[in-house]
Amino acid sequence: MQSVKSKKNRLKWLLPLCLMGITAALAFYPADEWQDKITQALEQYSKRFPQEKVYLQVDKDYYGAGETIWFKAYVLLQGQPSLSATNLYVELIDKSGKIVQKKLISLGGATGSGAFVVPETMPAGQYQIRAYTAWMLNFDPEFLFYKDIVIFDSAHPGNLPSKPAGNDFAVQFFPEGGNAIVGVGGRIAFKAIDQLGYPIEVNGIVQNLKGETVALIKTTRDGMGMFDLTPVAGETYKAIVQTPKGQQKTVLLPVLKAAGVGLKIFNKGTRIFYQTLPATKDNPIYNNMLIVAQMQQHVIYKAKLNAAEGQLSGFLPTAALPPGIVQFTIFSSDGMPMAERLAFVRKPDRLQLALSTLKLNNQPRQKNVFEIKVPDTLLTSLSVSITDADNVVLSEDQNNIISNLLMTSDLKGYIANPAQYFKDMDPATMQGLDLVMMTNGWRRFTWEKVLHNYLPEIKYPYEQGLLLKGVATINKGTAPLGNGKVDFILKQPVDTSTAFSSVTTNEKGEFAVDRLQFVDTINVFYRANDLNKAWKDVNVKFEPHFFETQTSAVMPYPFREPQPIENTVLTSFLNTVNENNAVTRSIQQKPIFLQEYNVKDKRLTRTEVVEQRYTTGMFNAGDGYGFDLTKTENGSVSIFQYLQSKVPGLTINMTDPTAPAMQWRGGAPVLFLNEMPTNVAMLNNINIQDVAFIKVLRPTFAGGFGGSGGAIAVYLRRGGDSKSDVDTHGFEKYRKAGYDIVKEFYAPDYTVRKEIHILQDKRLTLYWNPNLVADTLTHTARISFYNNDFTRRFRVVVEGMAEDGTLGRVEQLY
Repeated sequence: MQSVKSKKNRLKWLLPLCLMGITAALAFYPADEWQDKITQALEQYSKRFPQEKVYLQVDKDYYGAGETIWFKAYVLLQGQPSLSATNLYVELIDKSGKIVQKKLISLGGATGSGAFVVPETMPAGQYQIRAYTAWMLNFDPEFLFYKDIVIFDSAHPGNLPSKPAGNDFAVQFFPEGGNAIVGVGGRIAFKAIDQLGYPIEVNGIVQNLKGETVALIKTTRDGMGMFDLTPVAGETYKAIVQTPKGQQKTVLLPVLKAAGVGLKIFNKGTRIFYQTLPATKDNPIYNNMLIVAQMQQHVIYKAKLNAAEGQLSGFLPTAALPPGIVQFTIFSSDGMPMAERLAFVRKPDRLQLALSTLKLNNQPRQKNVFEIKVPDTLLTSLSVSITDADNVVLSEDQNNIISNLLMTSDLKGYIANPAQYFKDMDPATMQGLDLVMMTNGWRRFTWEKVLHNYLPEIKYPYEQGLLLKGVATINKGTAPLGNGKVDFILKQPVDTSTAFSSVTTNEKGEFAVDRLQFVDTINVFYRANDLNKAWKDVNVKFEPHFFETQTSAVMPYPFREPQPIENTVLTSFLNTVNENNAVTRSIQQKPIFLQEYNVKDKRLTRTEVVEQRYTTGMFNAGDGYGFDLTKTENGSVSIFQYLQSKVPGLTINMTDPTAPAMQWRGGAPVLFLNEMPTNVAMLNNINIQDVAFIKVLRPTFAGGFGGSGGAIAVYLRRGGDSKSDVDTHGFEKYRKAGYDIVKEFYAPDYTVRKEIHILQDKRLTLYWNPNLVADTLTHTARISFYNNDFTRRFRVVVEGMAEDGTLGRVEQLY
C-alpha cells in the first residue's frame, strides 16, 4: 500500500492548487488595489475559460494512397487529463481547405482513438489533420491541434514530387521584453527563414545611420540568434544579412521607444532571474510597477517594482513548478502591460518509460516481444506504433506528445523541430529553447482584454455526450409548442438496440436530449404532443450539429512544403504500399480471407456466449464478473439494486435510490453504457428489463483514468435478445450520426494456419495499439507482433500520459 508521502509526491504537479499555493508563498510586498485587480482578473478568467488541449499520435508522418492513418488522442484541461471530455472532432483537410474525411471520436479517460482509411483514389498532395473539442472552438483557432502529412500516389511510384525551388528569405527581429528603448541596454533576438518557412543560417552586421557597425549577427540554432544593443536617441538601425549562398538583404530594426521599461530574463533552471530596466529613474511612473508571472492561466508570482527604491530585480524559484511556459509581464499603475517575456520551465523528471526486448527476430514472419516498464505509482495510458524503419523514415521536423502539449500548443507560429528541445538538458539545448521563447509570443489571451472584461463569446458549450435538439411548432410552424412533450424511440441499426426518452419543450418550443452515447447512426422515431390537446398538427424540426454541416475549413497555418525524402527510400516505400494494396484487394475479393476463426478448446457457457456477443476489446479481455440478463426475469428496480451483494468487495449504498453511491477498494468504479463512458444518473434511469448483459471489471481497470475502483459496463438488449419489438406506428423518423466505429488494427498470428497466410505480407505499420494496458502487479506491458516478409529494422515509438498529467515518450530502433 502506498504511503501518504508517496501519494503526495506523485501529485506534485497538480494545478491549479499547486500554483495557487506558490502564489501565496511568493507574493511578497503588500499589493495595492490595482495590483489585486490584475491577479483577480486572471483567476476569474481561468475559472470561466479553462484551456483545453488535444494531441494526436499517428503511426507515420507520410502515407501512400490505400493506407490507413491510425491515431490516438490525448486531451488535457488546465494541464490535467480532461476526464470530463466526451467528444473529439478529427478532420483530414486538403490544401484547398476542403474536409475530405472527418471522424467523431468518443473520449473516455481523457483519451480516444480512430483511423482514416485513405482510398487508393485519394489525390496525392499535402493534407492537414485537425483535431479539437467543441470547447476549443470558442477561442483562437490557431490553438487547435494541426499536423501536416503527405499522401503519395502509390499507383505510380515513378512520379516522385520535385523539391520546390526558392531563393528568397526573411529575417525578423524581437527586442527582449517587446521594445528597444533608447538608452537601455538590451538583447535583440532574431529568426531567419527561407521561402518555404524553414530556418536558414544567416550572418551579418547591424549599422547605425553613420554606417558604423554596432553589433554582429550570426545564427546559433535553427535560424535563431541574439545580439546586444544599447539604442541611441535619434538613431535608426538596420541589419545587413546574407545567407551561405550569398543572398543579401537589408532589414530595418524595430522603431526605438523613448520611454518604457526593458525586461531581461536569465533562466538558470532552478531559478528564473529577472531584471527590469526603466528608461529613466526620475519618472514617478517607474516607482509603482508590478511584475506578474503566470502559468496555465494562474498567477504563480508577483512583486512590486520601484525604481526609486532600487526594487527592480528578483527571481522565480522553479522547483515546485510543473514543466511549461511562464509568461512574465510588467504592469504600470494604470494596469497597462509595459513589457513581456516568456521563459520555459524545463524538467528532467517526466513520465519515465523503459523499453526492453524479450524476443527479437527480424526474419520473415517471426515473432517479436518487447516490454515497457511504467512507474509503479501512477495509472498510465499508452499508445504504441511499430513501423519499418527503412521504408518509413522520420521527418526532420518532429513535434511529439511532450513538445506539443508542453510548448507548441501554447505558442503561435511555426517552430522548427520542437522535439529537439526535450531530448536532453545540455546548455546548448537550453539556450536554443530560450531563443524559442524570445522569438515566439504568447497569445492564448491578452492582458488588455482580460483586464477590461473583453471576454470570449461562448458559442460552443462544453459537451457531455451527444445532443439531440430541436424545436416543436404548431399551427403549420407559425407558433412554438410551449410546454409540450416530445417522445423518442431510439433504434440503433448496427446492433438493433433500443432506447426511450421523453422531454418537455420550453416556452419557445425548444427541446434537448443530452448525454446520448451511440456509435454509427441511430434511427430517431419521434412524436410531439400538445398537452392541452389544442393542436393536432405538431411539427418537429431538428437542429443539425455544427460537425454534421461543416464541409470546409479556414486553416490558420499554411501548408508547409515537406522535407524531401531520399528518392530510393520513397520509391521503395511506394512500391511496397502498391503491393500491399494488391493484397488488400485480394482479401476483399475472396470471402474466405475475411473469415478467420480461432478454434475454441472448450465449450462456452451461456453467460460466456452472451459476453462474446456484447463485449469487445479491453472489456472482453478484462478480469471480472459477467451477468447474463437476456433470459432471466428479476424483480430489481434498477441496475444498481440488481448488483447489490453480487460482487465481492463492491459496496453499493442505496440509501438514496436516485443517487446510489459505490466503492471498490477505496475508489468508485467508472461506468460505461454499451462501452461508452456514462454516469450514475444515466444508468439509474435505464429500465433493468432493457439490459442484456453487465460486466463488472475488477480494479484496476485500464480503460482510461479513474479506473482504480474498477468498472461497470452495461449493455442494452439487441436483436434476438429483445423481449418484444417496439411499435413505432405513429412516429416520424430522423437519422442522427453518432461516434465513429473504431477500426481494429489487423495483426496476423502466424502460429495458426489460415488460408489468408498464403498472401504476401507487405505491412509497413507492423503494430499499432492505442490502448496498451500495463499489468497492475508488475507495472509492465508486453508488445507482441509478427514481422512481415521483408522488414529488417523496427522503429518502436511509445507515447503516454499519466493520471497526474505527466507525459512520456520513448523511441528505439531495433
